[in-house]
Amino acid sequence: MKTVAFLLGLFAPVCAFAQSPEYVGSDQCVECHTAEVEAWSESHHALAWTRVEDWHVVADFDGTRFDHDGMLTEFSKTGDSLQARVTEKDGSTTHYDLHSVVGIEPLQQYLFETEPGRLQSFDVVWDTGEQRWYHLYPDQDLPPDDGLHWTGPYKNWNARCAECHATGFKKNYDAQTRSYSSVQAEIGVGCEACHGPSSAHIDWTRGEGINTDLSAFGFTMDWGKGRTKVEIQQCAGCHSRREAHGDGNPVPGTPYHDAYNLSVLRPGLYHPDGQILDEVYVYGSFLQSKMYAEGVGCMNCHDPHSVELKAEGNGVCTQCHSPAGNPDFPTLTAKEYDTPAHHHHPDESAGAQCVSCHMIERVYMGVDWRRDHSFRIPRPDLGLGQDACTDCHKTEDQAWAAQRIEEWFPDSTHRGTHFGTTFQAALSGQANGPDALLEIAADPNMAGIVRATAAYLLQPFTSAEVAVKTEPLLTDADPLVRANAVPLQRQAALPDMVARLEPLMSDPIRNVRISTAKEFLNIPQQVLSRDQQTQVAQSMAEWQGSIANRLDFPETHLVLGGMALTFRNAPAAERAFREVVSLDPQRAEAWPMLVQLAQINRGIDAARNVLQEGLTVLPDDPGLLQLKAQLVP
Repeated sequence: MKTVAFLLGLFAPVCAFAQSPEYVGSDQCVECHTAEVEAWSESHHALAWTRVEDWHVVADFDGTRFDHDGMLTEFSKTGDSLQARVTEKDGSTTHYDLHSVVGIEPLQQYLFETEPGRLQSFDVVWDTGEQRWYHLYPDQDLPPDDGLHWTGPYKNWNARCAECHATGFKKNYDAQTRSYSSVQAEIGVGCEACHGPSSAHIDWTRGEGINTDLSAFGFTMDWGKGRTKVEIQQCAGCHSRREAHGDGNPVPGTPYHDAYNLSVLRPGLYHPDGQILDEVYVYGSFLQSKMYAEGVGCMNCHDPHSVELKAEGNGVCTQCHSPAGNPDFPTLTAKEYDTPAHHHHPDESAGAQCVSCHMIERVYMGVDWRRDHSFRIPRPDLGLGQDACTDCHKTEDQAWAAQRIEEWFPDSTHRGTHFGTTFQAALSGQANGPDALLEIAADPNMAGIVRATAAYLLQPFTSAEVAVKTEPLLTDADPLVRANAVPLQRQAALPDMVARLEPLMSDPIRNVRISTAKEFLNIPQQVLSRDQQTQVAQSMAEWQGSIANRLDFPETHLVLGGMALTFRNAPAAERAFREVVSLDPQRAEAWPMLVQLAQINRGIDAARNVLQEGLTVLPDDPGLLQLKAQLVP
């Protein structure tokens, strides 16, 4: 781990409350908050992670078997304990005691402790609706040595999942031994996961004084009217596709963009028009919506404790979208929406449900249908390959759907230009220069995440001219826009780049500071003043601190390897790429680098040995085969 010591150094904590209160557990809340705890106790939050002895296991462990692609699992129980006997594709057999349980419906997943402290999420799960075992990835070939196998780094519970299924979780990964000693205040999403550690609140109930950094009631997170965006960000900490800057479980009340880097509408995650594609967990969708822009929050639709919808069917929507409207949202058009004159489908049919047209759903984990929260008007006329109409009318095409909508709404103002067509052109290489993306990035009427995505998609077009045109984005009110605008200064003249980015090293938002630090990695120290060097060091330390929290991720060591190469430290780079393939031997991008670094550091024979090692794992890898032609006589 000398690479880590060389590259990381010291770093600051993500968030600090002076004399921080301590976690006390949800059972301390019952006496005073009986109704709330009762609603929460059977919620998906409370059951997000439970112990076997809590009796929430719903799967059949009574001698059942599941055979898939050469892997056989036999489930059994002995007294109150549950087990699985797993025979892998390579013939190896291991017995595991069930450690704990994830979720309650529409599927339930199970955790096994494969090494002391290391929890892995098993790929064979229970479908609670069909009452059957099934495999999460039925089409993938996943032998035991594959990084995506259930015992591999990408299915590790400590690193990838626990932070959102626990309260006060601390991963405690030891990079030297590649082991975990994780702890949490409470498994499951308890009261304090949203309200913050509550010891000071209990002190307040006793009439004792509390820290002035806390709310009036002794919490780190203050909920209440007028704090909608703060509350949304608290939910978004788990309900978003993001990269954590700290340990992934910041103290409630920490601003979202201090704790995380939110994924923009990137290909592979979203469709070009912003509709959901991969599992993106709501927040990125909701930020695109007019509802978010007008001040609607999660709790306008969801009960905060049971997490259930506040009404059934269209009743959730007609709380506001009705002739009565809602005085909390004065921009609403008060009219009848829950009628065939609007939805053009028979009453009580699937097509008459607001969500069918305005919240498409996609299935994840095999059986878990989740809805898009961008609340968009269907646009089959865009021809972008996905729309609500052909989701239901599968025998029809988008041209048919567009014609029907035009017949129903001939005077609609919702068929104009859309950012999705511009994004599609950029992603397919058909964009005629950066102008259309620049226009979106600078449009104050666009959602911030859309503008940030336009900035992200501008990176292939970087030039001195683009740097000038996007300079105003560096002072944008939205931190997501600022963070994604920073890389667009790469082609500016060095003095201009330094002058424009220097203020962002002291930006109030950590995510912006980290984005800026990455760009200063390639700026020679000698062109900076002493004060600038100090600022760079501080921002760099925050970035390095973020990296240090993910040393159990193979992809982290790819970044460390790149950093070491920037510093021209070939031994450190080799150690970083070696750690990549130690954690995941299938990371093809690491092996060619490792071969070349072995040659630089230790000569041709060492390179040939590493090459042979890599070919044993990836015999058909083009990069390794090219190196073989060069290195093997």
